[in-house]
Amino acid sequence: MPILLPLMLMQSTLGAGGSSPYASALPREIVEKKEDEARKRNTESAQFAGPLPLRPENGCLLAVESDPERSAEVARKALSSAQGRERVRAGLCLGVALADLDRWGEASAAFVQARDAADAGDHRSRARLGAMAGNAALANGKAGEALGLLAPAAIDAKAASDGALGASISLDRARALVSLGQNGEAATALADARTADPDNAQAWLLSATLSRREKKLIEAQSQIEKAAQLAPQEPEVGLEAGVIAVLGGRDEAARRSWNAVVAMSPESPAAATAREYLAQLGPEGTPKP
Repeated sequence: MPILLPLMLMQSTLGAGGSSPYASALPREIVEKKEDEARKRNTESAQFAGPLPLRPENGCLLAVESDPERSAEVARKALSSAQGRERVRAGLCLGVALADLDRWGEASAAFVQARDAADAGDHRSRARLGAMAGNAALANGKAGEALGLLAPAAIDAKAASDGALGASISLDRARALVSLGQNGEAATALADARTADPDNAQAWLLSATLSRREKKLIEAQSQIEKAAQLAPQEPEVGLEAGVIAVLGGRDEAARRSWNAVVAMSPESPAAATAREYLAQLGPEGTPKP
């Protein structure tokens, strides 16, 4: 193995662009930035099963895209007199606008307000808003606070029999636990995510990454293979597969994985990382030192 490869492998715990695969990735319902830095809202997040009930006339969410500062102001005023479901909608809108402004602590508090305004029996809405609050806390670097918010969200998701939502919450719990150095508990959270939603590729990818960090290469290999079956075009899966292969002494398998990442998305940050890894390995047939 080339002499610089151990450093590369240490860095590989970070995703493309230097972000950890365990770092919070807010649902698209909260914020999604395009490469051209335009912002768009998608109220049916791929991470959550079904949208939070919102009436089409709720124009605040649509207005966030063009003027999040103004949208936050409007939502705050609405909250001062809103009741019932209107209070839920106003709190959600305020949280979305604040998240769009990177004011994560305030966004988390707004989502908590919206959650608390929801009916006690509306477990799905309470779970989703609680998950948003926890996710915003993660983005704010408050992992312990996030865990406190995600715990009741998980209970509500279970009461709603929403496996996809429960899996998403478990993934955020795992991210928070890893950031706190509680890898054993994180592994349990990831197992919960895989059980709740066996077809969640991200759950298998993060499981493989954590298993690899814990030097459990047999488990890591099995988990990354499952992730690859579910998301064969996902560059992060190819990157992780290559790292696991190298650690297992299978340099040629690693080279194939990283070359595939470059071929799939040659201009992406993941491809740039894959090229760095390939440079560390050297040309095909390079003898190991």
